[in-house]
Amino acid sequence: MFFKLVFKYFSTAKKMDVLREEGVMLGSRVRGGRKVYLYMLKDFFVEVVYQGDNLDLEGERVETFSNLDNLNSYLEKEFRAAF
Repeated sequence: MFFKLVFKYFSTAKKMDVLREEGVMLGSRVRGGRKVYLYMLKDFFVEVVYQGDNLDLEGERVETFSNLDNLNSYLEKEFRAAF
């Protein structure tokens, strides 16, 4: 939990470095015409939208959430929105 608090205050560039080095990409999807990537990092999850939808560029939007309950709610919400 402590790392999540520290991660929140990293610069976007630092967040991207940490995700690339330590994160596990769980998948990607398209939402609102943009590609969104979901990562697991230690004990929390991170959703990233990259500039130009390109993994090699900086993150444009980075959001975190804490636990599996939040992940399940997130996945259910996105699944319903897809139909």
